[in-house]
Amino acid sequence: MRKLFLHPAAKPAVFALCLLPLAWLVYAAAANQLGANPAEALIRATGDWTLRALCLVLAVTPLRVVTSTPQLARFRRMLGLFVFFYGLLHLLSYAWFDMGFDGTDIVRDIVKRPFILVGSLALLVLTLLAATSFNRAIKALGAKRWQALHRSVYAVAGLAILHFFWMRAGKNDFGEVAVYAAVLSALLGWRLWHRLRKRRPTQGTAGAKASQAARTS
Repeated sequence: MRKLFLHPAAKPAVFALCLLPLAWLVYAAAANQLGANPAEALIRATGDWTLRALCLVLAVTPLRVVTSTPQLARFRRMLGLFVFFYGLLHLLSYAWFDMGFDGTDIVRDIVKRPFILVGSLALLVLTLLAATSFNRAIKALGAKRWQALHRSVYAVAGLAILHFFWMRAGKNDFGEVAVYAAVLSALLGWRLWHRLRKRRPTQGTAGAKASQAARTS
């Protein structure tokens, strides 16, 4: 499996798989298979795929560590860009089908409806992350600042869930929201647990050395 992830065709294969949802939506729209309200179906579907891609990119590190498969890290940047890609499609679907690309109405709607404001903030952060996802940006910012900036993907996860929650609040339908919230909470919780676990041996060693120094003095 590790050799398979390093195969030259692995990245193109993952790229093609990430485009399958878009291909299906284009086909369904052309074949009139999006139901009675195709515009709403496209807006919802692109939003759902944004959340799924976000869950997938946040799952890379836990899977890499738990399965001892460092090769998975080579797909993380691509998956992160697909989160931005589907988020942008989600925004464009809303701007086109709901607002008719009327800039004034879009701005008013963003200000008036909190869930759209939160979603717009999430996409703004994703835009910043996408724009700085390349090697030149890492060199320009420095590794530490770049890592600190890209940890804001955790804020994107929170904003995305809040966006979804407020959107479903009007219909009092929180089933899917709970599923995504549970998945993202588990992924973020694993990161916190793993970081604390890595710190414990260091703290324990430091404490042992301090105790030994105190005894010898």
